[in-house]
Amino acid sequence: MGGARGNVPIRSLRLSVLEERLAVCGPDPGSETPAWALAAPFFSVTRTADELSVVCSEHDVPPEVLCERGWRALKLEGPFEFGKMDVLPSVAVPLAEREVSILAIATYDTDYAFVQESQLNLAGRALRERGHEIR
Repeated sequence: MGGARGNVPIRSLRLSVLEERLAVCGPDPGSETPAWALAAPFFSVTRTADELSVVCSEHDVPPEVLCERGWRALKLEGPFEFGKMDVLPSVAVPLAEREVSILAIATYDTDYAFVQESQLNLAGRALRERGHEIR
């Protein structure tokens, strides 16, 4: 385990970088979940009363869809105890300190931190400096 920074516990984690480049998309909020979003091994769809948000392989996104391309996923190797509160901060805090923005998505067993591909090397260095292992 790592040390602590302020009131945020920092634990050492093993992370892996998913190979595919991802896009964060905002299709029309009233539309059905698009079939193109479900084609890749990794995708996430979130619907709220106000929006529909899709994270999926960028090469599957039609050109007319509003999206931000060039994201890479860091998988925090789990499983983690559901509700464990020190997992995501252990990654988010060192990245924030280096001004690396993230998008976080949690699943039942693990968490993912998405960074822009242009910041992937910086993110890797920041995390290794804090004792994390990246594969």
